[in-house]
Amino acid sequence: MKTTLVIMAAGLGSRYGGGIKQLESFGPNGEIIMDYSIHDAMEAGFDRVVFVIRKSLEEDFKEIIGNRIAKLLPVSYVFQEVDDVPAGFDLNGRTKPWGTVQALLTCKNEVKEPFVVINADDYYGKDAFNRVHEFLVNGDLNAEPMQACMAGFFLKNTMSDNGGVNRGVCKVDNDNYLLEVVETKELVKKGSYAVGNVAGKEVTVDLNSYVSMNFWGFMPNIFPVLEERWLEFLSNWDKEDLKSEYLLPTFVDQMLKEKKMTVKSLETHDSWFGVTYKEDKEVVVEAFRKLIEAGVYETPLERS
Repeated sequence: MKTTLVIMAAGLGSRYGGGIKQLESFGPNGEIIMDYSIHDAMEAGFDRVVFVIRKSLEEDFKEIIGNRIAKLLPVSYVFQEVDDVPAGFDLNGRTKPWGTVQALLTCKNEVKEPFVVINADDYYGKDAFNRVHEFLVNGDLNAEPMQACMAGFFLKNTMSDNGGVNRGVCKVDNDNYLLEVVETKELVKKGSYAVGNVAGKEVTVDLNSYVSMNFWGFMPNIFPVLEERWLEFLSNWDKEDLKSEYLLPTFVDQMLKEKKMTVKSLETHDSWFGVTYKEDKEVVVEAFRKLIEAGVYETPLERS
């Protein structure tokens, strides 16, 4: 069965300092984080890549990674833009993209097979790709309720020492099926727990909680429902709120509450790391150095 890797790489990266963090070099031979993700996805069995980018990034993106990857497997591009909304919709001066639901919806005419969707600036590890790929190839495309999965990481392994992070905090049942996903913002470690906020209210979160790191496995039957919910979000959008986003964890939580989707959390013990802030770069560079030293990756990584 064909399977696709969707990489969301259109974010502005404002907390990173305005740079294009998705195209930053982190490996010893100029590798960017996506090089490692694509390498791991190919090993797991994914045989196609769809990049979600901004049109303004296209030239640089192809030069730095896209043209190289196209030598290894089929590559497609779709574009996420703030003005990609229904005709007549008033943006009211908004310049910020609308979030990961809109990003994924750009693929609705491009992806017709089971797929995984990930962030461009996160490293997830080999085990996550293997587990999600196995789930997708054994899944039922037309199941009711819809089937989905996610790579489950522990909150304590996904924090930054350089500022707050946003995470979808997950509750699961005894069989590791999701019960809910709560979008929790600006989480920071406070000793043996983390503090963040949900809808403006401060909450404490156990560091051993599962969190969504935007590593979702979906079937293509998700797109009509995703589009329906996206239009609902826009119709209820407060035009004075120029930064609100519709995120995949929020969508998944809605579907879970309505019992229209089952989501298996596939626990992985691989290390996650990513770049939210400029100061994270040194940590990520060192993490890749250790993985190479341990023999997880050869150097140079196969990139052409």
